Amino acid sequence: MGKKFDPITLEIFWRRLVSIVDEADASVARTAFSSLLRDAHDYTCMFTDSRGQELVQGTFCTPGQAGAMSIGVKKIICSFPKDYYQPGDVIIVNDPWLLAGHLNDVCVLSPIFYKDRIVAFTACVFHHSDIGGRVSSDNREVYEEGLFIPPLKLYEAGVLNEAVLNMIRWNVRTPEEVTGDIRSQVAANHVCSQKITEMMNDEGLDTLDDLADEIISRTEKSMRQAILGIPDGTYPYEGVIEGAGKKKDIHICLSVNVKESDILVDFAGTSSQVDWGVNVVYNFTYAYVFMAVKSAFDPDIPINEGSARPVRMTAPEGTIVNCRFPAAVAARMQVGHFMTEMVFRALSAALPERVIADSGGTPAQTNIFYGKRHDGKPWHTMIIRGGGLGAGSRQDGHHCAIFPANGANTPVEIFESDTPLMVEAREIVCDSGGPGRMRGGLGRRMIIRVPDDEYAPLSPVTVAMQAGRFQYPPCGMFGGVKGTKARFLHNNLPGDPSGLTLCEPGDVLGFYSAGGGGYGNPLERDTESVEKDVLYEYVSIDRAKEDYGIIINPATLEADAEVEI
Repeated sequence: MGKKFDPITLEIFWRRLVSIVDEADASVARTAFSSLLRDAHDYTCMFTDSRGQELVQGTFCTPGQAGAMSIGVKKIICSFPKDYYQPGDVIIVNDPWLLAGHLNDVCVLSPIFYKDRIVAFTACVFHHSDIGGRVSSDNREVYEEGLFIPPLKLYEAGVLNEAVLNMIRWNVRTPEEVTGDIRSQVAANHVCSQKITEMMNDEGLDTLDDLADEIISRTEKSMRQAILGIPDGTYPYEGVIEGAGKKKDIHICLSVNVKESDILVDFAGTSSQVDWGVNVVYNFTYAYVFMAVKSAFDPDIPINEGSARPVRMTAPEGTIVNCRFPAAVAARMQVGHFMTEMVFRALSAALPERVIADSGGTPAQTNIFYGKRHDGKPWHTMIIRGGGLGAGSRQDGHHCAIFPANGANTPVEIFESDTPLMVEAREIVCDSGGPGRMRGGLGRRMIIRVPDDEYAPLSPVTVAMQAGRFQYPPCGMFGGVKGTKARFLHNNLPGDPSGLTLCEPGDVLGFYSAGGGGYGNPLERDTESVEKDVLYEYVSIDRAKEDYGIIINPATLEADAEVEI
């Protein structure tokens, strides 16, 4: 029988475990080479018990990576016998079907030994902006998308496998940055391993499994208790995700089936996988389904094996949400990020107070830029852009939020230092948030120019986009109005958001992210909130009258009278 822990001791241990992962997380910010990691925080640190059960993940993790890792890391751990692992081993892998859904997400996994026994595993996934291949969502197979790394020992008993590192180095455009980021991952795992063994030594623990069992079982009990609050039944939803360019739309059919404390999300009837890069592997789909359920039912409990146990998912193999190898998957977030929104839609009838309207940051607006500087040196970077968050029952949507991916916006100064490009404007867009009793968050425009002076990059500068909301804007909820659509301009003309854009010195690119949907009837919004919206230039005077029925005096920016619309 396993060791039991009283509530106070358990809380102390839990807080220390979280701080350990967050310290590993912080080490990434200090050592990573890529701004996508340092500033946009597109990575996840976690660790498991000796059996591969997720125990703790970083506070600022990315849900898609973390949810997929909880499945994939366990598979990796269990695919090898325990005597396969030695102290100092580091395994590297980026198999999309095994982990987080595309080749850019590279996982580094390490066993943690204490008193000559494996007591845990630590892992981190980085989204490497450069993994080689053809950087486009228009690829037809995963073979075109970059370097595919099966589970390999990067370090064996503490000794670096130079052949593996050289293989990676010769398959990417910016080898110094990529290998530097891999070393940052190894360092993060080392920090986690060191702090775990220190804790076990301090507390006199010979194993973490008993502590893991206690934490996981309590978490599962809390999650199940929350699910019992919704009536049993089937909650269906059918939605459409726009195709890019001239490609066909994608139809998603799902049902959220609730029976006592169990939830089953079924995707029967969903579109088949396609011959371009938006296909989603099972793990990544599950990650954002789980995020929606967790957020709606019990957002405050820890995320670990226990919180996931009540949530199951079925998706026919060969559909776009459970694609077969070798489908192209590089832009999997263009579909996968919508899963949270669609589960919210399905649950809205039963949990109207716990869901939000559609968001302009769904999917994350991703741009990859690369080329050669004026001196011929290659450069490559990636940024993630947010849109307006959908409004909820009790608050307006945040502006420029990356939801549900939980990334961050790269500062202009960092972008300009990483590239030879110039940012001429980055600002929120007035009137882009969907009107409602609670207003949707505002979208953002970003204007980027390719310089044409003596420091201009060599031609061409290649720009790839993975995005959405160009055809169908984020919808409102319960009477709320839709937000604005996304736009992409190349030299002030509509650009192609689905393929590669080749730019010359002097070209100007305009990226406009969508605004979030509103929640509730706009005519029920209180006058003071509309006044503040106009004062802060979130809403124009004309739209205050048109959408909210409130006349604003241009001189005082206060409401003069109310009219019926």
